[in-house]
Amino acid sequence: MPTHIQGEDSYLDDAALASLDAHWRAANYLAVGQIYLLSNPLLKEPLRPGHIKPRLLGHWGTSPGLNLVHTHLNRVARERGQDTVCVWGPGHGGPAVLANSWLEGTYSETYPDIGRDEAGMGRLFRQFSFPGGVPSHVAPETPGSIHEGGELGYALSHAYGAALDNPDLLVGCVIGDGEAETGPLAASWHSNKFLDPVHDGAVLPILHLNGYKIANPTVLARLPREELDAFLRGVGHEPLHVEGDDPLRVHRAMAHAMDTALDRIRTAQRRARDEGVSERVRWPMIVLRTPKGWTGPAEVDGLPVEGTWRAHQVPLTEVRENPDHLSQLERWMRSYRPEELFDEAGRPVGAVLECMPAGTRRLGASPHANGGLLVRDLPVPALERYAVAVDKPGATLHEPTRVLGGLIEGVMENTAQRRDFRLVGPDETASNRLQAVYGATGKAWQAQTRDTDEYLDPHGRVMEILSEHTCQGWLEGYLLTGRHGLFSCYEAFVHIIDSMVNQHIKWLRTSRRLPWRRPIASLNYLLTSHVWRQDSNGFSHQDPGFIDHVLNKAPEVVRVYLPPDANTLLSVADHVLRSRDHVNVIVAGKQPCFDWLTLEAARGHCARGAGIWDWAGTENHDGEPDVVLGCAGDVPTLEVMAAAQLLRNHLPDLAVRVVNVVDLARLLPREEHPHGMRDADFDALFTPDKPVVFAYHGYPWLIHRLTYRRTGHANLHVRGYKEEGTTTTPFDMVVRNDLDRYRLVMDVIDRVPGLAVRAAAVRQEMADVRLRHHAWIREHGTDLPEVSDWTWTG
Repeated sequence: MPTHIQGEDSYLDDAALASLDAHWRAANYLAVGQIYLLSNPLLKEPLRPGHIKPRLLGHWGTSPGLNLVHTHLNRVARERGQDTVCVWGPGHGGPAVLANSWLEGTYSETYPDIGRDEAGMGRLFRQFSFPGGVPSHVAPETPGSIHEGGELGYALSHAYGAALDNPDLLVGCVIGDGEAETGPLAASWHSNKFLDPVHDGAVLPILHLNGYKIANPTVLARLPREELDAFLRGVGHEPLHVEGDDPLRVHRAMAHAMDTALDRIRTAQRRARDEGVSERVRWPMIVLRTPKGWTGPAEVDGLPVEGTWRAHQVPLTEVRENPDHLSQLERWMRSYRPEELFDEAGRPVGAVLECMPAGTRRLGASPHANGGLLVRDLPVPALERYAVAVDKPGATLHEPTRVLGGLIEGVMENTAQRRDFRLVGPDETASNRLQAVYGATGKAWQAQTRDTDEYLDPHGRVMEILSEHTCQGWLEGYLLTGRHGLFSCYEAFVHIIDSMVNQHIKWLRTSRRLPWRRPIASLNYLLTSHVWRQDSNGFSHQDPGFIDHVLNKAPEVVRVYLPPDANTLLSVADHVLRSRDHVNVIVAGKQPCFDWLTLEAARGHCARGAGIWDWAGTENHDGEPDVVLGCAGDVPTLEVMAAAQLLRNHLPDLAVRVVNVVDLARLLPREEHPHGMRDADFDALFTPDKPVVFAYHGYPWLIHRLTYRRTGHANLHVRGYKEEGTTTTPFDMVVRNDLDRYRLVMDVIDRVPGLAVRAAAVRQEMADVRLRHHAWIREHGTDLPEVSDWTWTG
């Protein structure tokens, strides 16, 4: 049977109960005031239409429940000396969290112009959802927040990410019953199978069932309690049920549930840490059922509101125009008895503040919610230990990500004691050739194991779950609380978290403009098993568009790198792992790839972001090139190098310049991106008037979009992926998309003045090889020998 915490239990003494209720009423009053009032914050005079905001924005329905949770987390943090943060999952819960931040004083400390007095209360009210003010949801501007409340689904994975390697931290997580219907949230229930009671903190999920979304009932709220209890136990939790609409009885029940849950958490951690107990913990959680819009208007214009979907946003919508609504709002606000909660100057009275912790134990002041206060430089080992020897460009091959795996293993070794680096990904660490990391740590796992399993480790720091959403949420929570990490994913399927990375980029952009938010470690993606080497898995696995998505976002935050070989990948990884406040996307192959640059040359090339490979071209440095071959990406680089060699052999008098681009943002103007090139530098590299044939890893129109303002843009011809894919040979993928070496040579002949006639025979030969290729692969199932056996001869 479900564990139901009885509200009738005489839990708490009367003084403690009165303090909790006073704090909760004060928070509710402040939440209502933020939604409605422009002035008259303490109701020192009767409400008039002029006191009301002209546009009423905000969400009341979830606020009373959030206020209740905040009030009770305050109590346990104070009484137990517990470091605590909370992830507020319900959308647009800003009024509640802002109210509590103001009550505890952290808001006024962060924003001194909004003091904890009548004038400050007035400014708090006015700024909410008002031009020049703050959003209606929990956001970076909110002290104590690590979770953007505007999009639902990610609260629980963020909470677990915050708890990883934070052994003394309690992470509360309020999950709204609307959010509980999302796919990402559904997958993240399984995060408890990865939480190590020895090295990690604890997550206390609080499923808040108020019954409705915007206009519909919610699934979990309509389940019979026994069925809901069975579901939550099935995903590994021991639920404690709290419900009711009588405030004092709910306070007693919530306090009892909180204490029961924290006692169980402490017991589980003690048994694991002190007694060596290794069995999987069934962690507690709380199911809180309270009415939507609790304590608000019961009825408006003859229609029920409290406890229905009508309480979701603004219960009284015509307050300035309708005297009955205005009167009802005043009765509603006075029902909290503000004269008992705030003194004449608008300061919270002692009873309101009695349940609060002090200093950094306040939820809004926790350094764990401002991770830049805690982050340390990552000890990346010297790259020389892992670099491949390159005596001659194009003479040897390595798998770039396998080489990178050695570096990641070194990072894991260097952070073994401090435990502030994690590698996450959806079941692809070994597939992406990063398995060297298992020499330093295993895969986090708390569930059942079998003799045939490999590398599972209850204390491991590699996180694998076949849910990109959960991986992303874990890593975001981990970074936002002051640690480092890397997300490894198949290129085509990172699109699953497009919306999540969008939210994180917006968070970083806003945070960078808040001086009190300290820089955190960057969110780093390694995208491999990429479009050009998904020939075995086929069309469904071929999509390079994540780059386009990211480069649409805030330029001060986003970076995209396309290293052409193993040593450049090492150099790029070294840079991004040390960076702050960025979202870095690295696209690199896991298949054998030619080694083009020594480590020293790779470092210089990566520092430039784009540069001429003079050893690959045939231009006379006393003159100008006839044509520029540009490339970005490992396979495009290979095809450009092969095309350059064909041109060298067939058209030795042609002056060819080869330009490789590692940092894609270098193509942008300096005015549009911090890494962008000045026009003069771009023209010096690509020339203002010569044909440029550019081989690009992704969709070709992105290169045009990045360069459309350049002088020589009309001369730019880009080859890339154009949605021509299937299960085929590796070289056939580039042929299908006209990115192959023979097509590039034909493009050069077509675009260099005078070559169309002079090199007609060469062009015909290139076209003939493409035809021969099609016949060959259909007969032999492999690529042409001159392709599969090709090497760079210089």
